Amino acid sequence: MPKSLRSPRHRRFLAQLVSLRKAKGLTQAQVAEKLGRAQSFVAKYEGGERRLDVIEFLEVTLALDADPCEILSSFRS
Repeated sequence: MPKSLRSPRHRRFLAQLVSLRKAKGLTQAQVAEKLGRAQSFVAKYEGGERRLDVIEFLEVTLALDADPCEILSSFRS
């Protein structure tokens, strides 16, 4: 299995999270505040500089009021 970091699929995943955040009218700072993290945390995962583990992904989707299963289902194919 090839590395996923910075792969086309990973970039598509990040673009989906960024698009979702913007559609909700939230800034990186606002998402970070909901997560109890620094704004740089959001900037780093959105920019592909760091990965989100499963638990972090669930926390992000909660902060974005999004369904994690819906997001992941688009990556099954």
